[in-house]
Amino acid sequence: MSTDTLAQPPRAPTKPLSQWVFWGRAMVLPYVLVFLVFVLFPVCYGLWLARHPSSYHKLFDDPIFFRTAINTVVFIVVAINLKMLVALGLSAFFVQKRWWISVLAAVFIIPWAVPSIPTILSVRFMLNPEWGVINTLIFKLTGRDGPNWLNDPTLALSFSMLMHIWKSLPFWTLILVAGRLAIPGEQYEAASVDGATRWQKFRFITWPAMRALYLTSTILSMIWTLGDFNSVYLLTGGGPADLTHVLATLGIRYLRLDQVDLSMAAIVVSLPLVLPLVYFMMKRLSK
Repeated sequence: MSTDTLAQPPRAPTKPLSQWVFWGRAMVLPYVLVFLVFVLFPVCYGLWLARHPSSYHKLFDDPIFFRTAINTVVFIVVAINLKMLVALGLSAFFVQKRWWISVLAAVFIIPWAVPSIPTILSVRFMLNPEWGVINTLIFKLTGRDGPNWLNDPTLALSFSMLMHIWKSLPFWTLILVAGRLAIPGEQYEAASVDGATRWQKFRFITWPAMRALYLTSTILSMIWTLGDFNSVYLLTGGGPADLTHVLATLGIRYLRLDQVDLSMAAIVVSLPLVLPLVYFMMKRLSK
């Protein structure tokens, strides 16, 4: 027997897995498989399909792409800021302790709670220029035909943004209501004793306490809005003439045209918008 063999310490016997560790790994395994099959594999396969530079040349040569990029920026800047500002104002209303406000809050949350597909399709039916409820009411009241709401690109995109705001506004309002409720009431009482106005209370008490929550919610809303497919596609279908598409719906347009490479390229192009938002989101949460 060599000296090297004698110098090696004896190996500790391997311990068998305990019952808790075994069943813990067994319970996690299905979720790992679902993640690999339905998340990791589709992402990697999509990146593989979008690997050819020629796909991006075709994408950038399509005039619909630049119109879509502009629509996406307008959607994010206008819809999100308007939604968060309205949510901030409504949170001041719903934080009041009155029984009828509690009842109204329960009704207010319904648009967020109900499924998206039937509600958006119902709004699309209401905006129909021939038999829609809105134009029918306009004709009864004025004797004139109403506008062709969804055949005008500006009106169609505006209604898509309103649909998005109406659908997600209750959720963000409740988030900001929770933020307001976390502020100690003694601070407002002391400010009232000192003669502070409502604006001064908001400026020096409410906003400093809610600023981090508001900015984090805004960034998270941007990330979710970039992937909002329903508000545009179910209401306008990207029309008229593909002028109301956003990046979330542009890929479907190329899939319907049997251009899978362009569809994947359109999704990859949106990553420069998503990844910085995710980075700032994680950075704020880490604090």
